[in-house]
Amino acid sequence: MLKIALSKGRIFNETLPLLAQAGIEPIEDPETSRKLILNTNQAEVKLVVIRATDVPTYVEYGATDVGVAGKDVLLEHGGEGLYEPVDLQIARCRLMVAAPINAPLPRGRLRIATKYVNTTQRYYAEKGEQVEVIKLYGSMELAPLVGLADRIVDVVDTGNTLRANGLQAIELIAEISSRLIVNKAIMKMKSKQINQLIQQLQLAVNKTHSHS
Repeated sequence: MLKIALSKGRIFNETLPLLAQAGIEPIEDPETSRKLILNTNQAEVKLVVIRATDVPTYVEYGATDVGVAGKDVLLEHGGEGLYEPVDLQIARCRLMVAAPINAPLPRGRLRIATKYVNTTQRYYAEKGEQVEVIKLYGSMELAPLVGLADRIVDVVDTGNTLRANGLQAIELIAEISSRLIVNKAIMKMKSKQINQLIQQLQLAVNKTHSHS
């Protein structure tokens, strides 16, 4: 049995065609099904639908064998006991520092609002800057508008939301795409099945990107 953890939305939608090329297709539509574990056309493979931020945890503890997670989530999680054998090159975006347009440089310690607390702290520590990181769960763009923070750290796709709220991206922390992640211990136990999946997905990625 192989359990693959996926999160709903963009990652799920962009992973499905790659899985299909590897011969794996869900029997039920994840959008309409209320089930969190979906059967596939292969009796030995199940898809487990969980929150994006929880995918590395499920894989790390061996509750699922493999998963698909954004690099932003993996950077924040820390990824002990995980391999990242394939960059699926989907759900691409950038993890950026953004600030109000034309804002004067704040005096004293910068306040940064983000849900990526660990990544943000690491980033500024490497630059040798002392900052105060404020954890938020959503609508980061609001924080500078109401004076909660001087900057935000968030994933940016088109940048439209930033612009609409008078913010601009000023520093790149990391290029983000989704990765196949594998539990290191399970990799040894189910090496044949997992290696086959890795090869098929890598082929599917190569094929997709040779056309573009």
